[in-house]
Amino acid sequence: MQGWPHGRAGVKAWNNGAWLLMLPAAAVMAFVGVLPLVAVFNYSLHDIFSLADVHWVGAEWYEEIVTSSRFHESLLRSLLFSAVVLSVQVPLGVGIALLLRRAGRWAVLVLMLVALPLVVPWNMIGMMWLGLVNRDTGFVGMALEAAGVGFDWKFTAWHTWVLLVVMDTWHWLGLVVILAYAGLSGISGDYYRAAAIDGASRVAVFRFIEVPRIAGPMGIVLLLRFVDSFMIYTEAFSINAGGPDMATHFLAIDLGEEIKGFSYGSAAARSMVYFLIVITVVWAFVRLSQRREA
Repeated sequence: MQGWPHGRAGVKAWNNGAWLLMLPAAAVMAFVGVLPLVAVFNYSLHDIFSLADVHWVGAEWYEEIVTSSRFHESLLRSLLFSAVVLSVQVPLGVGIALLLRRAGRWAVLVLMLVALPLVVPWNMIGMMWLGLVNRDTGFVGMALEAAGVGFDWKFTAWHTWVLLVVMDTWHWLGLVVILAYAGLSGISGDYYRAAAIDGASRVAVFRFIEVPRIAGPMGIVLLLRFVDSFMIYTEAFSINAGGPDMATHFLAIDLGEEIKGFSYGSAAARSMVYFLIVITVVWAFVRLSQRREA
């Protein structure tokens, strides 16, 4: 049989020639992933005034970034934002998925509705929500005004944070709900019947039956949502451009300002620092997942 040539004493030897089929995909990944990363790393070691005026600076940009108080503050804001949105979206999404288990045929309709925000372009979300919270034209702003709730997202920092968290939750909650519902739908009814016979409480059913089933999908959600929220830029910039008083000045906004200021060497170094942070978190997540499976 081709691909399984017989070795000594009739033992079949594995033919690794099939790995050659992976070469086209590997070449594409190298072109779109590895080469740009190498180019950015090369730029980060230079002070670039123009393509014809490039000066070697070594690790100078990296030293300046990691010792900067502005970088530390932006890093803390980005980590805090990721922690807040994850602590809101994951429990809320799982709760909605649990309710949909009892919704019957209406579950599909609700899933379609919560998935709609996922297809809205990022650059439209900020403008849309600014219109919604406008006191003169947006129904959310008018409702808050009628209720006597002062919502000043322009000059009050925690109001801006609330708007960003609500906006991000509206955009990404559907992902959490869909994956959690998919995990719950795979649980056989026999488990629930056995738990009912044993007199298990609702908390016990959730802990020992439902959580193990959705742990895998929720792990993927945690990783994807962390990476995306950690590098938030378009939404935060369109809402208040990092304000008020730097309260929403995240890491990606720092990077955007340097690119707009044509500081390409420093921007490249900052990009590499951000990449190392994200890749470290991903590595830690993979290691924890492997340990949990073992």
